[in-house]
Amino acid sequence: MILDNNSLIEKRFSLKVRDEVLFSGFIYTARDRAHKKLVDLINKNKKLPVDLKNKIIYYCGPTHTPKGKVIGSCGPTTSDRMDSFVEPLLKNGILAMIGKGRREKFVIDLIKRYKAIYFVAPSGCGALLSKKVISNRLICFKELGPEAIYELKVKDFPLIVGIDVFGNSIY
Repeated sequence: MILDNNSLIEKRFSLKVRDEVLFSGFIYTARDRAHKKLVDLINKNKKLPVDLKNKIIYYCGPTHTPKGKVIGSCGPTTSDRMDSFVEPLLKNGILAMIGKGRREKFVIDLIKRYKAIYFVAPSGCGALLSKKVISNRLICFKELGPEAIYELKVKDFPLIVGIDVFGNSIY
């Protein structure tokens, strides 16, 4: 199935576990440290540096960008490290998450409650996935280096539905 940001909003209820998707549009990288900073801001009722409504968070910390390239290697990181941060981000509008590996039962329940999606990106393929990135822009938390939040515009980014809006899990 081919999806972009708008069609994902509309079609997320028809996506089922194991569906293969080629996604084109915008995704936002964020790993542990960026998640912690976002949740700390949420807990302090501070304005977030990025609007999370209907955004897709990619658990990724891109490597250094080689000269002449859009981005360095950008494979998924293990998702369960972000589990403790999921609920505040879902409450703030996150539509989907991209990573690798299983999620805790409480995260599956949250995905179901908030009608979100968890996509699995192919692991071990960071160099190949980088070829699917058309543009790369720093959004916030520059001090975190590769763990800052970047907006990536991607074309035909390969994903598999790991957990659908109904809480069905590939695992």
